[in-house]
Amino acid sequence: MELFDNHKTLYSTALGLFLILTLGVAILPAISNEQNNAPLPDAPALSEDAVKGKALFIANGCVACHTQQVRNVEMDKIWGERPGIAADYADDHRTDLLRNTATLMGTERTGPDLTNVGKRQPSRDWQLVHLFNPRTVVEQSIMPAYTWLFDIKDSVQEGDVVVNVPEAFLASPHQKVVASREALQLVAYLQSLKQVKLPDEKSPLFLYKREKPADNNGGAPATLNGAELYANNCQSCHQPNGEGLKGAFPPLKGSKIVLNDDPELMVDIIMNGYSGRVQEGFGEMPAVGTLNKLSAGEIAAIMNHERSSWGNNSRKVTEEEVKTIMDKVKK
Repeated sequence: MELFDNHKTLYSTALGLFLILTLGVAILPAISNEQNNAPLPDAPALSEDAVKGKALFIANGCVACHTQQVRNVEMDKIWGERPGIAADYADDHRTDLLRNTATLMGTERTGPDLTNVGKRQPSRDWQLVHLFNPRTVVEQSIMPAYTWLFDIKDSVQEGDVVVNVPEAFLASPHQKVVASREALQLVAYLQSLKQVKLPDEKSPLFLYKREKPADNNGGAPATLNGAELYANNCQSCHQPNGEGLKGAFPPLKGSKIVLNDDPELMVDIIMNGYSGRVQEGFGEMPAVGTLNKLSAGEIAAIMNHERSSWGNNSRKVTEEEVKTIMDKVKK
């Protein structure tokens, strides 16, 4: 065949086919994506520190264990308020001239999804102590400690950001852990990860809803386990013993809010969060009840667990009581 006998014709044909395939497979779909998937109107731009923190997130291999994608399945509801859509990633750009956009959606969840971690856990204090040694806040954590992002000092200077690390995790009780600039930048990036509300308020649906288990009591719903719910929603800050972390997260043990006969304030804090003790050095509490979509029954179970475990208030808070308060304090 003449095509194979003439090298100029052969190479020209091969080049032409390559260009046509590149146009059809890469360039035209990319243009279509840009036209059809603009960034969401309320999506904020990353701050300078957050941009540098994103580079540190990539450099330290965080994407190997953490995803940033909320799938449209019921089990992913704990990670975001809605399933992810293409527009959530439309504002990602090339890292630089030689490197393409870093894909941070991830493929494996050895650790939790981080799509909405800026809302789920906004406290800088929690993020810093967790980076220094995850076992300080989650005893069973298998995440490595990023100690190289911190400096150990015997005395602090003006401007140092001191991390409230429990003495059990320090070589000496006199040591002070100070966050480096890189640690603060990485936390700034984590705090920026917040799901943006859709402009038309019509979110994609979560599929494959899980049925609530039933016990043998005439088919009635199974009794909620307050201790388990506390472990899943509260324990990483307030600790298994309810004593919190000194200088970072206040104790629930003996708390007047926990033991108060009127549960309204406590339900309000669970549903709407609390930052009233930030000036005392404590971290900001997120709106756990709203973010984790806790039901009135689940909140009542958590409150009763706390009241019976770390106080002498034996009065049980009822689901109906909590439901009434939730409607009252809803924002």
